[in-house]
Amino acid sequence: MNNLVIGIAHTAFNVKNMDRSVSFYEEVLGFKKAFVMNNPKDNKPWIVYMYVGKDQFLELFYDAKIEIPYNDANIGFSHICLAVDDIKTVEQNIVAHGAPLDSKVSFGMDNNWQCWTRDPDGNRIEVMQMGEKSFQNEFIKHSEDL
Repeated sequence: MNNLVIGIAHTAFNVKNMDRSVSFYEEVLGFKKAFVMNNPKDNKPWIVYMYVGKDQFLELFYDAKIEIPYNDANIGFSHICLAVDDIKTVEQNIVAHGAPLDSKVSFGMDNNWQCWTRDPDGNRIEVMQMGEKSFQNEFIKHSEDL
């Protein structure tokens, strides 16, 4: 069966402080602010699109008010995983900008290198450098359906 979905175009987060969030994604993770969309109801800024790379974006929505702390027992969102080519450089950039480094670079059970951080609103972010023998790479190499 052919894939019905060809990729993940964007993920969206509601943020408390837009300037702080944009700064985090630009300075710590290297995203680029692409454009701002205004709310059609009142023409005020509504969404900031951050360009991740290729054809992928992160949407940041203004003025979130209610914090829901992460808990492994929560149903729904757990984390976003960002693929990188040089995880040590990303880890160093996280530390250099004073962002939380929840887990230093380590070799994961899926045979990938990973470290963990959080954005200013506490959204969990896994940073992953694919290992040559990672489960994901092995699947891709041996899948006839891709």
